[in-house]
Amino acid sequence: MTLPHTGRALADAAPVPYWLDRPERPDPLPPLTGPQHADLLVIGGGYSGLWAALLAKQADPDRDVLLVDVGTCGWAASGRNGGFCAASLTHGLANGVDRFPDEVGELDRLGRENLDAIATTVAEFGIDCDFERTGELAVAVAPYQLDGLAADAELARRYGHRVRLLDRDEVRAEVNSPTYLGGMFDADRVAMVDPARLAWGLRRACLDLGVRVHEHTRVTGLRADSAALRAATAGGPDDAPGSVRARRVVLATNAFPPLLRRLRAYLVPVYDHVLMTEPLTPAQRDAIGWRNRQGLADTGNQFHYYRITADGRILFGGYDAVYHYGNRVAPELEQRHATFTTLARHFFTTFPQLADVRFSHSWGGVIDTCTRFCPFFGTAYGGRLAYAAGYTGLGVGATRFGARVLLDLLDGGNTPLTRLDLVRRKPLPFPPEPVRAIGINLTRWSLARADAREGRRDLWLRTLDRLGLGFDS
Repeated sequence: MTLPHTGRALADAAPVPYWLDRPERPDPLPPLTGPQHADLLVIGGGYSGLWAALLAKQADPDRDVLLVDVGTCGWAASGRNGGFCAASLTHGLANGVDRFPDEVGELDRLGRENLDAIATTVAEFGIDCDFERTGELAVAVAPYQLDGLAADAELARRYGHRVRLLDRDEVRAEVNSPTYLGGMFDADRVAMVDPARLAWGLRRACLDLGVRVHEHTRVTGLRADSAALRAATAGGPDDAPGSVRARRVVLATNAFPPLLRRLRAYLVPVYDHVLMTEPLTPAQRDAIGWRNRQGLADTGNQFHYYRITADGRILFGGYDAVYHYGNRVAPELEQRHATFTTLARHFFTTFPQLADVRFSHSWGGVIDTCTRFCPFFGTAYGGRLAYAAGYTGLGVGATRFGARVLLDLLDGGNTPLTRLDLVRRKPLPFPPEPVRAIGINLTRWSLARADAREGRRDLWLRTLDRLGLGFDS
């Protein structure tokens, strides 16, 4: 059912990411032309590539680092997400326990250190990205989800997390929604950030340290060139050709069609969609509370995530993860009216007291999903190229850790990071089409059915669980 005011609320929404639709965005840097040389070439100007370039330059100021991006730094997932910067490296503690039981404690510690290091970098370089250690509030919106929250809290405490279970009145005192039946507050393992400003700040930090950055530069191919690699490029309005000969290469292209064919079996690009409201009035803010500015997520299989911004807007996204046949990625897929209507309906169900709020922006983007929900790593070309992918929506924080892994892999050393099972093991691959699309869509249907049946998982989902496969909303 579409609420009568849903269409009106969406009528004037700009079809662009709110975070990127602001005058403070930096001017683009010129594309690469002609032949170039570098010690390290970084392909991709999202968080993974920016962190890799920054950490490489900090470790060795004399290293010649060159970064290229097909658009501008942060234009894709890094500038479109909800701004949840989480400590988890494994897409949640439960997923880490299931997949890496022998080292989940170490991964948990590394994740916390990683989040602290991001905070340090933000302060050191003066990155104005509204970094706030607000914590995260998981809320139950169906009775069966309360048992899940209790189990999650017990597991979290076992690993030393500061979490607190809230009953219905306590959670509604934090954020006032009639849909909330209980909650779990994780006090210190999630920060809220302005994602685009974080990317722009990392870009500026890279430039200040001497990283060479070329935007609107597309890498069209890679090949071995003696003891180095050569990347062919095209850039600018005339697609002017160029090339880079580099001793080492970081491949950080997220969910986009990879330059390495071997990665196609492991990655699925899933479209996630988001709404942003206009700024709330003081009366509207009073009606919902939310004075502690936590990030929120409900705990269904098809879940929503939402947060309040520095200028008093509400970002509301998630729920309807969409896969397009053949791993298709295209700009026209970022706008999906049916999904925006669903999100708007769910928003007004969550906050009926905000019935007069309108949405200022609606957008979508691709998430790099793999079957284990957390990043995987590898090398190619005899160890001269390293890659990371598969962050599955929690890359805002985990990409810095991933960049450290990539640099260790390129150095060829046997380090504590490269010895991790998380780094050494690959996820199970997705099947080829058409089985891939059939399986993903069947999984989406089964997840929705489980939510409607008090969390009971059908035979298909139980089979995927036994095989260690998965797909998340």
